[in-house]
Amino acid sequence: MSRRLVHRAAVAEVFVTDAMVLSEDHFLVGSQWPRDHALYHPDTHRRSDPLLFSETIRQALVYLAHWHYGVPLTHRFVGYDMDFEITDPGALCVGGLPMPVEMEARWQWTDRRPPRRYGARIEVALSVGGRSCGRGSLRVVALDERSYRIIRGRVGRAESTVAEEPRRCVEPGRVGRLRNKDSVLEPGPTAGEWLLRPDPDHAILFDHPTDHLPLMVLLEGFRQLGHLTTHPAAPRPGGPAFTLVSAAVDCLAFGELDLPTRLAVLEDETAGEERAGRRLRLDALQGDTLIASCASVWAPVRLATAGERPVGLPVPCA
Repeated sequence: MSRRLVHRAAVAEVFVTDAMVLSEDHFLVGSQWPRDHALYHPDTHRRSDPLLFSETIRQALVYLAHWHYGVPLTHRFVGYDMDFEITDPGALCVGGLPMPVEMEARWQWTDRRPPRRYGARIEVALSVGGRSCGRGSLRVVALDERSYRIIRGRVGRAESTVAEEPRRCVEPGRVGRLRNKDSVLEPGPTAGEWLLRPDPDHAILFDHPTDHLPLMVLLEGFRQLGHLTTHPAAPRPGGPAFTLVSAAVDCLAFGELDLPTRLAVLEDETAGEERAGRRLRLDALQGDTLIASCASVWAPVRLATAGERPVGLPVPCA
């Protein structure tokens, strides 16, 4: 798979491997998820990071747009909304081999005006080793350079830094990450508010130059804030751990790289008893402008049994 066809600069970040046509606007997309990954690493219970799923959806849409529908490689892709749901977390356990993933994808044109503008939506059903385990969707518009500049308005600097002063991000373990550079949250000016402060030199979050905050960077910020909210620094004894099982992100405006981005929890709802899960609504703002909103669901983690060790294909662990 050519990295250009999924808009990635690094070969190691290409997860889509192939695709075949099943019928009109109906495809089967193959992917291979790594056993480990610098950013999207498995959790402590060996489950794959759900953001691997969202990134694979993104790559699948871009690949189908270029490979099957002939959208020019020079067009700019702008995301409007994305959602995913992990319906069977146990199917996503990391085993002794990279994970073979399939997505049954259906394509829908939403605003097709070639050759300058291609609006489309993809809906996918996720399966691993023949085991159905999730669903998701993504809506974008692909624009030629002139059209992109018209809707972009303010032209950002392609390699501008997110901020000039040193980052003071939260300790990575508190946001579910392993390395300091992977933490993107910094305490905000008021209680309960956080700043999105990704490392502008991060090789995965900023795989290639961009003039705005990418959708996947915003999603990573929402995921980390959700983890921080559901896993307090001083958890009560016997309290459940939580894992992200669903997220729906609406992108409402371009996120500028050189403006402060505030993240806040607008709603925190417990589904029945706490052990049944939590629902969070999270917002991202620049000044008074709401640039993105995320509705997420966090499910309690159930530990694997003592003798459960996956070999080869993934096996249930939850």
